[in-house]
Amino acid sequence: MATYTPKNILITGAAGFIASHVANRLIRKYPDYKIVVLDKLDYCSNLKNLLPSRSSPNFKFVKGDIGSADLVNFLLITESIDTIMHFAAQTHVDNSFGNSFEFTKNNIYGTHVLLEACKVTGQIRRFIHVSTDEVYGETDEDAVVGNHEASQLLPTNPYSATKAGAEMLVMAYGRSYGLPVITTRGNNVYGPNQFPEKLIPKFILLAMRGKPLPIHGDGSNVRSYLYCEDVAEAFEVILHRGEVGHVYNIGTKKERRVIDVAKDMCKLFSMDPDTSIKFVENRPFNDQRYFLDDQKLKNLGWSERTTWEEGLKKTMEWYTGNPEWWGDVSGALLPHPRMLMMPGIERQCEDNNVMSAHAKSNANQTRMVVPTSRSNPSTPKSPPLKFLIYGRTGWIGGLLGKICEKQGISFEYGKGRLQDKSQLLADIVAVKPTHVFNAAGVTGRPNVDWCETHKTETIGTNVAGTLLLADVCREHGLLMMNFATGCIFEYDAKHPEGSGIGFKEEDKPNFTGSFYSKTKAMVEDLLKEYDNVCTLRVRMPISSDLNNPRNFITKISRYNKVVNIPNSMTILDELLPISVEMAKRNLRGIWNFTNPGVVSHNEILEMYKNYIDPSFEWVNFTLEEQAKVIVAPRSNNEMDASKLKEEFPELLSIKESLIKYVFEPNKKTSDGGAIN
Repeated sequence: MATYTPKNILITGAAGFIASHVANRLIRKYPDYKIVVLDKLDYCSNLKNLLPSRSSPNFKFVKGDIGSADLVNFLLITESIDTIMHFAAQTHVDNSFGNSFEFTKNNIYGTHVLLEACKVTGQIRRFIHVSTDEVYGETDEDAVVGNHEASQLLPTNPYSATKAGAEMLVMAYGRSYGLPVITTRGNNVYGPNQFPEKLIPKFILLAMRGKPLPIHGDGSNVRSYLYCEDVAEAFEVILHRGEVGHVYNIGTKKERRVIDVAKDMCKLFSMDPDTSIKFVENRPFNDQRYFLDDQKLKNLGWSERTTWEEGLKKTMEWYTGNPEWWGDVSGALLPHPRMLMMPGIERQCEDNNVMSAHAKSNANQTRMVVPTSRSNPSTPKSPPLKFLIYGRTGWIGGLLGKICEKQGISFEYGKGRLQDKSQLLADIVAVKPTHVFNAAGVTGRPNVDWCETHKTETIGTNVAGTLLLADVCREHGLLMMNFATGCIFEYDAKHPEGSGIGFKEEDKPNFTGSFYSKTKAMVEDLLKEYDNVCTLRVRMPISSDLNNPRNFITKISRYNKVVNIPNSMTILDELLPISVEMAKRNLRGIWNFTNPGVVSHNEILEMYKNYIDPSFEWVNFTLEEQAKVIVAPRSNNEMDASKLKEEFPELLSIKESLIKYVFEPNKKTSDGGAIN
């Protein structure tokens, strides 16, 4: 695993809670790193949070706003900044309902200023953007698998909406300008130094004053909490080992209801929960649950160290020992504080040695670049998405419709036959789509052997019909997402079985064993002449629906005998939503649409036995023996999915995806029922 070593780090918002713990940790552990802190000392920031670092020679504090382009450019240049850890943000959800414009100004515009400065200076080697788990929106109460890094963003309040918006800017600068960005999304964090508008410090200070603990709603909302030092360590790991272009969840699977947090607090302070807990009006859109999948970060070597009991005790001891740390916080202790975060309310800087933004106005400003607005009021807005999907009765076509329904995307299924241009034109005129998905095609029932005896029908749909649809789409300026196949290759001398060398998008098909594969290779070659087509090579598709006869797992679990050969495969539960995202990004060309890596028949059936049916048994036979019971040979190969992985870094390997999307959701309990 490659590691990254920064030299000069700019940490924004480091007089705040989480960032101060990160800054103090890095300054303490890495004396060779120069740490420059930029903070405007808002109401929830405090210079005292950085006391452990104030005497360190590798530490500098600058009072200023990330929204100041002149200042940001000046710091990047004069301090030779090569790494940015961007924590600065307004974060309290309650405040976002009372002054949402300030959240947009800080969280979106401030981030944009930083990104533009990085683009202009061209010297940044890492830009770590700190986001939140709230961008995912609410997690289903019965979900057993948490949101992973490729999950859809569905923010439900002004705060999380601005964080999601900032993430989109970060992603865009990464893609458009090659900025080396990494994004983190974290669970709730608690510990010393936290401003008491947040739940745990608020409860502690109220308990110290003998006042009731306010619970929004009925207290059934579930949250996950991480101790601040564990989170600081997570950022240390991501800084040094995180991969550019990736997103990392910082979370824990240990969840707690808010009411249970209050009861634990009462226990610490020897209070009677029946009289000390007060139920108040719920806040708008108080999401019931946020649940993260943190495996990706664990793969970098991080793990949660502090137990809930230990962390809570440490936090209580710190606040009881520092009751005046934040001064008068009576406004923050209200059940619904919304008046603290007003424009212009900042903490005064009490240290004369602190570098002020205003003191740095000098000749260097001639090199500053101020972002100018490029908005044009007359520019029309992009039309809302509307998909026209062909293949309604097919497996993939049906699943695409369900994905659109879940994402709120308008769609209609095509009524015309692919071979009839007039019917296709009628569909385009009636639906007025923004994108067309072609999931129609002849694969044969029950398998591709059918195509050997129905060649004209196979050509009519797979070749002529697909080309006609592509042509109609081109005439109307529409992108066609075309579901193709990767069964046009077979292992050869340059791509031997078990070598890990997969076929790339530009490789010429070499498998002609079945007529089905011949037609798919033929039409793929012809579609290269169309610049409005995105071809997705699917292989041996698998989904969590183990009753579907088209599912590769369902097929081989019902065969009397199976071969045992490693192959690339497509987990539809993970990849079909990605196809929708590819349409949104208007991606084109040929894509190997498989999960990275390979998995063999036996490995899949072993998982099936472990997760689904402990009594399941199977028998292998050779390719030579298989050839005696099938009409056409089958394709076996490994596809190189690096192009797709680069576009979607969160894409799981085939074995990880099988477990997460297929076997875990279908795992049987001791009484034979599925867990979910």
